[in-house]
Amino acid sequence: MKTLESIRRLTGALAMTLALAGSTAGVAAASTVGLNVGIDRPMLLADSPQTVHLRIGLRGFAMDESLARSPLNVAIVLDKSGSMDGPKMEAAREAAVMALRRLGDRDIVSIITYDSTVEVLVPATRLTDKDAVIAAIRGIRAGGNTALFAGVSKGAAEVRKFLDAHHINRILLLSDGMANVGPSSPDALAQLGASLGHDEIPVTTIGLGLDYNEDLMSRLALRSDGYHYFAREAEELAGIFDEEFGRALSVIAQGIRIEVDCAPGVRPIRFLGRDSEIADRTAVFTLSNLFSDSERRVVLEVEVSPHRVSAPDTELASVRVTYENLATRNRDRLRRDLRVSFTDSRELAESAIDEKVMIDVVKLIGVEQNMLASALRSKGRVAEALEVLHSNSAFLASNARILNSMELEEYAAEQKADAEKMGDEDWDEQGKVMRESQVKSLY
Repeated sequence: MKTLESIRRLTGALAMTLALAGSTAGVAAASTVGLNVGIDRPMLLADSPQTVHLRIGLRGFAMDESLARSPLNVAIVLDKSGSMDGPKMEAAREAAVMALRRLGDRDIVSIITYDSTVEVLVPATRLTDKDAVIAAIRGIRAGGNTALFAGVSKGAAEVRKFLDAHHINRILLLSDGMANVGPSSPDALAQLGASLGHDEIPVTTIGLGLDYNEDLMSRLALRSDGYHYFAREAEELAGIFDEEFGRALSVIAQGIRIEVDCAPGVRPIRFLGRDSEIADRTAVFTLSNLFSDSERRVVLEVEVSPHRVSAPDTELASVRVTYENLATRNRDRLRRDLRVSFTDSRELAESAIDEKVMIDVVKLIGVEQNMLASALRSKGRVAEALEVLHSNSAFLASNARILNSMELEEYAAEQKADAEKMGDEDWDEQGKVMRESQVKSLY
């Protein structure tokens, strides 16, 4: 009897252990980023070189509200040049104050202002005395020129004081005018953005009114993997600050590195719409962060050399993803392999497409063309910009019909609307609308 009872106790303990293990595994699985990879044409025509696209999607898990969130390490960089005087400065101050009220004493905040020179109004510090920081913000007064480059650089220096994998690091930049002190070209700010992106410090830029340089602000954001907003009026700042801080507070993964190793005979060409590192058969792309219950995706274009007819198991590429999991505090690793088959039937090859992947490919090609049109119009080459937009609209509309995609149909219509506002009387505002939309589409 004792032996039987011992077996029962052992069996019960084992069952409990397995149940607990299953529960723990469920929690771990719930706190893991989802990785989905696909190819626009999984069946390729044999004995012919061709270009195909790999889609890599990352899905953020739901944030566990019962767990303490990761603290922010944010530098707020505010333009206080003379053009900000009056209602603009007042709205900017109050938007920053409202956003800070969402934060706690574990969050780290620095406040930097710039006009002709740069001032660190509040050095990077834990927000244990929120009232003192708010008082400092409300004391900001406008006057002077616009040392934007130096302002961002000083903001980065403050973020670096507490830069680590367990803080959500970022710079929030507001400007209403042209950078006119220090480096001031879009190329110079893009290079600064690339440097900060490499250090995993994304810069979110907010352009206020119609006098800032949208090329400069959007490229700084994109190259650092930050976001870009266009605020027509000062009254919009409160909502933008609230949205951006809400996004920052929902980050569940950061320091994301995507590495694609292509098989022999496969050459990586580019990530659509984005800069990346490509060496031999390996392409590397980094993302600053991933938000709760949201998806980010990138598309890699590759060139495939001629292959013979094969079974559906020819290796195309291996995708590896690493990231800092802010829920588990671990450096997670994911991997997926992509395989294709080859056929001698052109009809079969052309009919075998992944519609979801193809829609993303077409949309991103459309975004690239929209960016080209913006660049041409900014240089005064209006006729060329219009030609690009009309051609892009036709391309998107054609694929919308083939793929039965409302998203592509709507984007085709957007190209026509953009073309209608290329005139001098509309361009100051339309150029900014287009740049904001482009960044949103690539984020």
